[in-house]
Amino acid sequence: MTNEVCFRTLHLDTPWSLEAYESVGGYSMLKRIAAGDLCHDTIIDELKLSALRGRGGAGFPTGLKWSFMPRNMPGQKYVVCNSDEGEPGTFKDRDILRYNPHQLIEGMIIAGYVMNATVGYNYMRGEFYEPFERMEAAIAEAKEKQYLGENILGSDINFELHNHMGAGAYICGEETALIESLEGKKGQPRFKPPFPANYGVFGRPTNVNNTESYASVPAILQHGGQWFLDLGKPNNGGTKIFSVSGHVNNPGNFEVNMGLPFADLLEMAGGVLGGKKLKAVIPGGSSSPILPAEVMMELTMDYDSIGKAGSMLGSGAVMVLDETTCIVQLAAVTAHFYYEESCGQCSPCREGTGWMSRVIHRILKGEGRAEDIDNLDRVAGNIMGRTICALGDAAAMPIQGFLKHYRHEFEYMIEHKRSMVEA
Repeated sequence: MTNEVCFRTLHLDTPWSLEAYESVGGYSMLKRIAAGDLCHDTIIDELKLSALRGRGGAGFPTGLKWSFMPRNMPGQKYVVCNSDEGEPGTFKDRDILRYNPHQLIEGMIIAGYVMNATVGYNYMRGEFYEPFERMEAAIAEAKEKQYLGENILGSDINFELHNHMGAGAYICGEETALIESLEGKKGQPRFKPPFPANYGVFGRPTNVNNTESYASVPAILQHGGQWFLDLGKPNNGGTKIFSVSGHVNNPGNFEVNMGLPFADLLEMAGGVLGGKKLKAVIPGGSSSPILPAEVMMELTMDYDSIGKAGSMLGSGAVMVLDETTCIVQLAAVTAHFYYEESCGQCSPCREGTGWMSRVIHRILKGEGRAEDIDNLDRVAGNIMGRTICALGDAAAMPIQGFLKHYRHEFEYMIEHKRSMVEA
């Protein structure tokens, strides 16, 4: 286990303070940039070397994404941080905001420098009151030390950062819906293309990254891209914060090297609650397909390993399920969530999520029919890939995963009108 990146101030008394962050090398990279020692291309090259991939769920290479921004285009450009964190089971970003806000601030300033953007927005989930206060205090501290504002540290670099509170809508975790909300509109995803790098906030080029992605940048530049890459494995560089919840004795956030065996992560979380048997794991938040225990125990925690097993690393939300878990009940809760959170813009998602939720709840009440199972799989397949944003996929993939690995539990409940785990 390592706490060398996003949680590197946690061992200090007041880890969120400017003094604590500076004591571990905080703002040293910004000082080098202001002094002219680090150029745009060098920073992007180091990020590409580091194999840092987007920590919000998509896993897109960060250095490559930054290089897409048309930095020499005239006019305003924006840097946006997605701190919405609405994926069920995910609670890592709020702890970065609470305990190491200055590292996020420095990461966003560096991004602004690389992309010639002078304004940044940190879009935060509406329920994040304490993280919002910490970020506001940190911005005030940074401005007082001339790390933010005009002519940063006497250079010609300008950057202003604003915190923006959302209203608690899951859909606003999608980057274009977030942008719409930021502009004061209804939070609904936009058609792509054009992508935010060309047409983002207020119609201007915009880069959107996750909290953990931006916060990783100062440490990468401080120690080098190769250092970060070596912490993880090829194509999966660095550390990753995993939010472990569910049936474990010690739930919480764990910043570990990418490629750590899942068995080791489970041990760090205290093992399965009450000494019960592990049944399954949802490895990347509620939208990622479930994996049975026998599969998960052989995997390492990285994008490629989890992907090859038929699921996703996603946001890093690891939900551990013991032998008492009823998969049909879990499917009902999951389907209802996505039905409630659909923005209703696309027919397959608007109608399909509601249909799946109603059918699974009917099965749960003992009123299921044999054809329901194949129909659920068919409807989920019809939603996949047919919506403007990925919420349709996020609703369909977990249902397909439940049916793939635990079809027998659905069949049992339809036949016996009670859960298999109660038998």
